[in-house]
Amino acid sequence: MHGTTSSYVIEPSAIPSIPVAGTDKMFPVHRVYCVGRNYAAHAVEMGHDPDKEPPFFFQKNPDNLDTTGEFPYPPASNDVHHEIEMVVALKSGGTDIPVEKALDCVFGYGVGLDMTRRDLQGKAKDMGRPWEVGKAFEASAPCTPLVPASSTGHPSQGGIWLDVNGQRKQTGDLNQMIWKVPEMISYLSGLFTLKPGDIILSGTPAGVGAIVRGDVLRGHIDGVGDLEVRVV
Repeated sequence: MHGTTSSYVIEPSAIPSIPVAGTDKMFPVHRVYCVGRNYAAHAVEMGHDPDKEPPFFFQKNPDNLDTTGEFPYPPASNDVHHEIEMVVALKSGGTDIPVEKALDCVFGYGVGLDMTRRDLQGKAKDMGRPWEVGKAFEASAPCTPLVPASSTGHPSQGGIWLDVNGQRKQTGDLNQMIWKVPEMISYLSGLFTLKPGDIILSGTPAGVGAIVRGDVLRGHIDGVGDLEVRVV
């Protein structure tokens, strides 16, 4: 569905996008897929057995991505958690992509947070309802600018960690992912038609926890970058 600006009955929203590091270019975002329980230790801390429950996917909205460096504490929740994740940005897509060709689809990588209204997510889980109320709210995916894979390569190991007010809260290694990036892309392409501009949040290591206003979150992924976010 296409049209000129004058053919819309209301003004179209701006295209959600993420800066590309070291350039004045922007990466336009199509969809945001998030991998659940993709680090074994995190699956255990959330009360699940990673040997019995394969990772699954949920979505955030493209305009939930935020690069302002501030995270506004959201309404309707008193228990908001941090989840540090590697961001994977796709430059191409398709359906039924073979694992061995999946990395050809990757434009680049970033450092992101899957902020979660844990109390609302918990209520949704208990009632067998979707998770969007706990996951897909405004500014719920703070992230860094993207670094092209031509600069980073395709990180498959290296430290991933998050500090809150200078204290280490989450720590892990990319090699602890249950499903690796090529496997995620291949699997997703069997469920959806992946498109250029798709984003994948690739899961979080153990140590998730609550944040409050005034907290400063500093995240890092070896070879990818550093993220700093203040809770306001």
